Amino acid sequence: MMFLAKLAGILVLVWFFLTAKDKGQEPFKWAIIGLVGYWLTWWAIKLTVVTALSGLVAKSALMTFLVIQIPALCAIAAAVVIRKKLLADAAEKNGES
Repeated sequence: MMFLAKLAGILVLVWFFLTAKDKGQEPFKWAIIGLVGYWLTWWAIKLTVVTALSGLVAKSALMTFLVIQIPALCAIAAAVVIRKKLLADAAEKNGES
């Protein structure tokens, strides 16, 4: 696993924790949900997309580097979607619109 993907996972953990704390929700629950969503997405994309594309770009170092970054980018996008859903649920629970 790449160092940047691990760093992004830690940042997602902190991001979800702080957001939950600001919204008066359960910070540890949100942090675990965000981290699990991030890593599940990372592994799913790595095992499907990257495995399929790695043979096609094996001769180009730049393309290999770019393909290896795809799981982290998709996982970050998934974390953003998960956070939006948690925020919407928290707003609904608090009676906000």
